[in-house]
Amino acid sequence: MKKPVVLVTGNDLAPQALALLADFEVCFAGKQCSEDTVVALAQEKDPVAIIVRYGKIGPSVMDAAPSLKVISKHGSGIDVIDQKAAAERGIAVKAAVGANAAAVAEHAWALILACAKAVPQLNDRMRAGHWDKSTHRTIELNSRTLGVVGLGEIGRRAAATGVALGMQVIAFDPFAKSAPEGVTLVDLAQLYRESDVVSLHCPLTEESRGMLNRETLATFKDGAILVNTARGGLIDEPALAEALASGKLYAAGLDSFAVEPMPVPHPFQQVPNLILSPHIGGVSDAAYVNMGVGAAKNVIAVLQAAAIPA
Repeated sequence: MKKPVVLVTGNDLAPQALALLADFEVCFAGKQCSEDTVVALAQEKDPVAIIVRYGKIGPSVMDAAPSLKVISKHGSGIDVIDQKAAAERGIAVKAAVGANAAAVAEHAWALILACAKAVPQLNDRMRAGHWDKSTHRTIELNSRTLGVVGLGEIGRRAAATGVALGMQVIAFDPFAKSAPEGVTLVDLAQLYRESDVVSLHCPLTEESRGMLNRETLATFKDGAILVNTARGGLIDEPALAEALASGKLYAAGLDSFAVEPMPVPHPFQQVPNLILSPHIGGVSDAAYVNMGVGAAKNVIAVLQAAAIPA
């Protein structure tokens, strides 16, 4: 009997995830696969499930796979899946919620600390033969204010770290009914005004797209730090570059961008007080396993509910 097919938009899954999918034929579309490649494979294989590692899934992919029952994200960001189109076709959309929360929160703090302590810049100066002890001053975060936008699994972990470091931690989340110990809920405008460090941990929606723009960045504290390990579309990139060049912001750290991979050349490459990483906040040894297992479990749960053998 032919096994049902699970199509992965990537070139690998953790062995633990593959073990869970042993009763399926797992087909890999390749890293950074194009929509045309995914459509062609969907037409050929007619998968019952798609696990999304890279790229976007829209109506053309869904329509190419008549047996498709579930689209499962290898991670938590389902904005790369056309959820409206999936709902119209009766296709479930699932995320591996919390699977990479520890990794992303740690990376957010890596960027915060790198910005506050100028780690990359000092490293470059040392390698060039300089000794800047008499001229350089870092920013001490103890007693400063951390503003966390979004109190999901990642935001809560980032906030707890701020509390542990002796910071005053405030947060905004329109859906949060309570805050972790040591964290005060405030409105977004107050968070922007009062925070020495702003860390974004909210989803990208039509409402949040471009939430940080020239107008909102102008309300930030002078010399604040901004870190984004969520989605690039949350920030107006030219406005951020201007705020960094003018000194309105002391520094920023970005792990996500409006267009990914980030086009080269890009204006961000010329901004010295901006630290960049290629959307790898959730890519750790443990998160790789957790996301794969979470995505596989979501596939199996949906298909079992739909009475498709697993």
